[in-house]
Amino acid sequence: MTPRNQFSGPTLFSYGFRPFFLGAALFGLCVVPVWFFIWRGDLALQSHFAPVDWHIHEMIFGYGAAVIAGFLFTAVPNWTGRMPTRGWPLAALLVLWLGGRLALAWGAALTPPVVLLIDQGFLLAVVAMIAREIMAGRNWRNLKVLLPVTLLWASNLLYHAEIMSLGTADLGRRLGLALLVFLIMLIGGRILPSFTRNWLAQRGAARLPVPFNRFDGLALVTGAGALLAWVFAPFTLASAVLGALAALLHVARLSRWCGHVTWRAPLLCMLHLAYLGIPAGFIAISATALGLASMAAPAHLFGIAAVGGMTVAVMMRATMGHTGRELVAGRALTLAFALLLLAALARLAGGAVILAGLDGIALSALLWTLSFALLSWRLAPWLARPRVARRVPSQANPRPAS
Repeated sequence: MTPRNQFSGPTLFSYGFRPFFLGAALFGLCVVPVWFFIWRGDLALQSHFAPVDWHIHEMIFGYGAAVIAGFLFTAVPNWTGRMPTRGWPLAALLVLWLGGRLALAWGAALTPPVVLLIDQGFLLAVVAMIAREIMAGRNWRNLKVLLPVTLLWASNLLYHAEIMSLGTADLGRRLGLALLVFLIMLIGGRILPSFTRNWLAQRGAARLPVPFNRFDGLALVTGAGALLAWVFAPFTLASAVLGALAALLHVARLSRWCGHVTWRAPLLCMLHLAYLGIPAGFIAISATALGLASMAAPAHLFGIAAVGGMTVAVMMRATMGHTGRELVAGRALTLAFALLLLAALARLAGGAVILAGLDGIALSALLWTLSFALLSWRLAPWLARPRVARRVPSQANPRPAS
């Protein structure tokens, strides 16, 4: 008989991070170049969505939702002490996720309500399954994580409703991205100081990250207020003021986590650099409200630098930790992260030509694609193969990432 803590099925479905991190990495590799050729007019969608609405939707509810699922189905067993979700439930979830991607890109033959029904099933199932695990494990304090994930599901419904009624999504696109940013503020504010504290304590450092306190609560509430103002009233004075205040508070919050000394541990430093995309996005919100920047500026700083950077760093770290590998990024993954940050900067240039005849949009798409090509090349074999038998103790962090 197979011991209870072992899994006899395919390795890919032995733990939540495996199918969804692999799916997210490969999807991230393909979806941006496809969008670029659609934007240039070289490809056409067979979709009810306008091309730009499809692009934004798939980055939030395709790529972003897959990473969230992989993270939650890996972290929740650590929170609850219960066995991880394995086997056919993970396979069924992956089919739901893939079905949504196919329905959005090639679902023109379907009615819009049918496309909505197919697409919303993945996040709804994730919420239901995670809620069941948390309640069964009586881990009540982590129920709060379900609220933004549930709201993300609701924002997907809003996205589809706007498309069906107005022909384009406005609130849904900003609300979905805002919820991903809030999840990074919430979960990133938990893992960054924890990982950094472990690394510094191992080295006998005198100064350690400040534990979560009322200041973090203030930063979260102010950040949520700035995001809501951007979603519902992006060109108002309230949006400008809240964006600037949130930027200051989150720079101060990040400075309390001692990130400036983590340059010797690239995997750890990546998390701090990605979090820096959040105050950068808040500054862009304020600039947009004052007429100093376009609506694309906060969207791409949040989307590429904060969400893209944090999800890539978490996927790297969690994959290494949970497959028994040393938590050392190496040249390829360090380069992958650097290319992602450069993609965010290039996108801010927009249509301006900045290198070898490429404008900022083309260069950003190229850099993103190269980043995810390196990420997929390194992570895919680790995700698809069994955990290595012995793990070398890491100099970056002795504990596996969740």
